Amino acid sequence: MASSMRSLISDHNQYVESFHLFLENSTEHQCMLEFIEKKLPGIISSIGNGKSAINILSVGGGSGEIDLQILSKVQAKHPGVTINNEVIEPSSEQILSYKERVAKTSNLENIKFTWYKETSSEYESRMKEKKEFKKWDFIHMIQMLYYVKDLPATIQYFHSLLEAKAKLLIILVSGTSGWARLWKKYGPRLPLNDLCIYVSSADIKEQLNTIGLKYQDYELPSTMDITNCFIKGNKEGELLLDFLTETCYFSKTAPLDLKNEIMEELKKPECSEEKDGKVFFNNNLSAIVIEP
Repeated sequence: MASSMRSLISDHNQYVESFHLFLENSTEHQCMLEFIEKKLPGIISSIGNGKSAINILSVGGGSGEIDLQILSKVQAKHPGVTINNEVIEPSSEQILSYKERVAKTSNLENIKFTWYKETSSEYESRMKEKKEFKKWDFIHMIQMLYYVKDLPATIQYFHSLLEAKAKLLIILVSGTSGWARLWKKYGPRLPLNDLCIYVSSADIKEQLNTIGLKYQDYELPSTMDITNCFIKGNKEGELLLDFLTETCYFSKTAPLDLKNEIMEELKKPECSEEKDGKVFFNNNLSAIVIEP
């Protein structure tokens, strides 16, 4: 691997810029919102039965956009019930965005928000140190399992905190997505940061089957327009390539053979679909709902 290649996570500004571009060019949030709209109400229908308060834990809550959509569904299913929503999020920037979002949103009177600036493993350590095992009615981990060191242990720990009728929701890239194919094939040749691991729903389901946990799996179809990636010198295309490969300035720093191989791979039907002169990357997500 060329020594000049470095992980995208090592350059915060470049990461943020490429991530925002990814959201603009993909149906990432739309497919999650559709799942929340159509499937989530049935999933959470029994979580607060007979309770005067519902406890929700958001692990890696980010800026709260998806969290607030989830909370609105819980409110609709369990009207008038107090909701304690605790958020674990290591980025102070994201927590600030979340708080600003809450301040601008109406109808949150019955929700109490608490934020903890920490990672999931820091939360786990803190709770174990305090010998505190608070139980939750709903725990969700959305697009965050790429950042944990020990997958089975993390899943088992949060699963152990579920109440009798609770649910644990995990959303991450699908094992059928272009991401899963790219990571499997080229992961070892890309400068992966030790803060991040390549993991898809296929890996999670394998872990769950090994542990023996019951779950339901929902495929969330999603695409990302990567047409600009094939236009030489296109700035947006270069940023999207950075995001796809998790590599800072991939176009400029990757060895030519690797670059050519990945560009070829991205056009294959296993990764993308060509439609009306555009190239759409398979950005499918998977929602896994784990029973107590």
